[in-house]
Amino acid sequence: MGTRFASSRRAIAMCDICGFQYKLSQLSVLVRKGFSTNLKACPTCFDPDHPQLKLGLYPVHDPQAIQDPRPDTSLGASGDTSSRGIQWGWNPVGAGTDPFSLTPDDLVATGSTGQVVVITS
Repeated sequence: MGTRFASSRRAIAMCDICGFQYKLSQLSVLVRKGFSTNLKACPTCFDPDHPQLKLGLYPVHDPQAIQDPRPDTSLGASGDTSSRGIQWGWNPVGAGTDPFSLTPDDLVATGSTGQVVVITS
């Protein structure tokens, strides 16, 4: 019993993209998002299925929140923030000169100048 189709060893076909003639064996099927488009393209026009086109096809589990969190509640009786050592600095150091500032002003600017020695000979 023979096959239902003729041999395509020497069959001529046209590229569905550019329209040029090629051997049928040289043409490749275009695939988009993992599905065949039933279009055949020559080696010049062939564009493989890009992985970014498959976005959304696979579930992504990327949790952002922490389940049952335990925040830092170690403030001292006098409002000591030693466990929360964040210092916010503006204007040029610390919280500035605002007496109603809500942020602590523990930042201290330090600096020094040197001497320039000129040697003449």
